[in-house]
Amino acid sequence: MEKNRIFRRRFTEYREMTPEDKRRYRREFFMNNALYIFLVIVIVAIAIYRPRFLSPGSLINIVSLSAANLPIALGIAGAIILTGTDLSAGRAVGLCACVAASLLQFGGYANKMFPNLPTIPVFAVILLVLAIGSVIGAINGFCTAKFNLHPFIVTLATQLIIYGGLLMYLTLGTNNGQSISGLDTSYTEFINGSFLSVGGTAIPNFVWYSLIITVIMWVIWNKTTFGKNMFAVGSNPEAAHVSGVNVSRTIILVFTLAGALYGVTGFIEGARIGSNSASTGLNYELDAIAACVIGGVSFVGGIGKIRGVIMGVVLLRIIFVGLTFLSVNQNMQYIIKGLIILVACAIDMRKYLVRK
Repeated sequence: MEKNRIFRRRFTEYREMTPEDKRRYRREFFMNNALYIFLVIVIVAIAIYRPRFLSPGSLINIVSLSAANLPIALGIAGAIILTGTDLSAGRAVGLCACVAASLLQFGGYANKMFPNLPTIPVFAVILLVLAIGSVIGAINGFCTAKFNLHPFIVTLATQLIIYGGLLMYLTLGTNNGQSISGLDTSYTEFINGSFLSVGGTAIPNFVWYSLIITVIMWVIWNKTTFGKNMFAVGSNPEAAHVSGVNVSRTIILVFTLAGALYGVTGFIEGARIGSNSASTGLNYELDAIAACVIGGVSFVGGIGKIRGVIMGVVLLRIIFVGLTFLSVNQNMQYIIKGLIILVACAIDMRKYLVRK
């Protein structure tokens, strides 16, 4: 009933507008809802050419791919809200994935990285990769806050450091730089197992884990003092400081939380792809940044919503799965991705200038 009253009030206000105001209202409505309009157009267009695109198996594949990428996008979204970014996210995911995979190979595997290592409980490894990701994020946040460096420079440096550390890690034990596979069933079943199917297609467990993480992040962003401080610092750090917000601590905590989410993503990826190497996580941060920008997380700072990040991740997956259905060349997909980011940033900046 309340929504109906709001709708009627807005409809009445629209009818009473001048023709110029109506044009301006329609233009702003389109700009503010371009994401949802574009999503509908893309789905309809691809479904017309490839009806199988809307089959249960295809839709669950899109949901699964989106869920796998959602935690890293939620982490990077926090950095963008602070008017920064995180170029080290993909390498952090790769390091966490390789660490998890190396510690959770089954005992009888011929190419086990650490042959004498006993079976480690899955939850112990989860805590370890969360700690690794959190330390990486804390270092990024500390250097940004305490040395007054731009996150772009800090995370570019840590990206290289993490990659070098990953290459060194892959030479430990008997691995000699090879891909890490032969994972224990306790790990693969925990991530890729399923207790629910739709249309004969199983929904992987990690979809539910991502859903739980998303709910937790929504609570953190919207219901906690930390979330309010994050948006305040992103909007105006000087004003936030005058209001009593510890700006440095907020920045460090935002990047630490982002690092923990990279650890979660790495743990999921380790079992999802099944064979991990130095290339695991490569360019994951670019897809995450693109999803955040498409979803309305603004580089001007202090603007962003969880639902926008979700929509951005899903839209990006729909586009790339759809392009695969349409047999679009893989190289062309990179060009399309770049154009999407460029257009999304242009729309975001226009919104900012209109508000200003």
